[in-house]
Amino acid sequence: METGLTGWRLSRSLLPRSIRARLTTAATLVAAAVFAGASALTLSTVPDNLNGIVHTRAELAIRRVASQARTGTLPAELRTPARVQLLRVLSQTGEVLASSTDFPQNPRVTAFRPVRQEVIETTELDLALHPEEPRSHHLLMAITVRSPRGPVTVQAASSLADIDRALMWIHLIVYLGTPLVLVLIAILTWAVVSHALRPVGRVRAELAEITGQDLSRRVSVPPTGDEIADLAETTNDTLDRLERSAETQRRFVADASHELRSPISALRAQLEVAHDYPDETDWPATGARALAAADRLTGIIDELLMLAKLDAGALTPRRVVDLCRVAEEQIRRREGGRVPIFLDACAPAPVLGSPVQLDRLLTNLLDNATRHTASRIDVEVAVRGDRVVVTVTDDGDGIAPEDRERVFERFTRLEDARAKDKGGSGLGLPLSREIATAHGGTLTVAEHTPGARFVAVLPLHPA
Repeated sequence: METGLTGWRLSRSLLPRSIRARLTTAATLVAAAVFAGASALTLSTVPDNLNGIVHTRAELAIRRVASQARTGTLPAELRTPARVQLLRVLSQTGEVLASSTDFPQNPRVTAFRPVRQEVIETTELDLALHPEEPRSHHLLMAITVRSPRGPVTVQAASSLADIDRALMWIHLIVYLGTPLVLVLIAILTWAVVSHALRPVGRVRAELAEITGQDLSRRVSVPPTGDEIADLAETTNDTLDRLERSAETQRRFVADASHELRSPISALRAQLEVAHDYPDETDWPATGARALAAADRLTGIIDELLMLAKLDAGALTPRRVVDLCRVAEEQIRRREGGRVPIFLDACAPAPVLGSPVQLDRLLTNLLDNATRHTASRIDVEVAVRGDRVVVTVTDDGDGIAPEDRERVFERFTRLEDARAKDKGGSGLGLPLSREIATAHGGTLTVAEHTPGARFVAVLPLHPA
């Protein structure tokens, strides 16, 4: 097996790396295989077929004359059929009993007589039909039969010049024309593939000029409507996504820097004042404010890390989580808070997911409702068909219809939210939607008056 793998690697290393060269090589090899098979078939069958035609006609002619000799009905002048030029009948003494016109007087022809009677013998020799003509290749056949005058020999000669000429052209085509055709196929394949790949070269050159500092450029799409045009369009779509992703990343970094700068600046200012005026500083209050700022930084960093993991598609351990139990635990931890939270009676609602992320989803929704509600928060966890629906409703000022998607943008905080609560980061709701999406669900803002209603829909895990 190791030997086969080594051979495969060696064969791959021998192949040219260029697609143009590979296609040209493949086309030439296929054409060479086809021509080799056709040439072998032609050389093995055509010569025999051509010679067989001449042999058959000469044999028919000689047997016809031999039949006439047996019955003693030989005419003085023999008629030659097509492809047979000469016919002659000789006695044992060499006397010409019958002959076609212009049969050449050749000692080699006269001496060619079969040893056995009723058996056709064949030979090939060069004959000249007329003294002034050059010799040409002929097929000579003879048979000895009994006749009323005794044993006689019937001879027939047929020219092989046309067959030799045809075979010469066949050999020229096979041994000279085939290599020329293969060279022509290689040149044409190279030219056609080069022309087809020319747009790919342009796309490659244009892509090489696109840098991370300027993702607004696009590659040109050829008007061919073929796979290369599809590749260019896909490349442009990819560049669109890259540009949007880079813009989102730049905006995210800028917003994250801004949000982190505020608590850090506040913490630094508090510590500097305490350091400069230690005797006038209320250290317990300063420590509490510093801890609050540190908690806010920790929350922002935790949310940023979780968002980064979700954006990267990092896999987290998942198991069956009962959202009804998660909601009950959340409300139990919030007892004695600023506003009461009411949970409708719920049945088990199993969801396959990350316990930490699902708990964070409900935490963010309840934190958001707590900041904006007036007097109460209502939570409902229900199983509807193959979905688990979690609803968090507050009785605050609500969210305008035009802002119901904006609240899910990162670091987006509405003016009313900024005025009421300066502690938010603008990451809770976007993170909650990312968690819902990562679990195959959705998070939306539903129509509700008064206040706002957030609805999370997640797939139900079958028992």
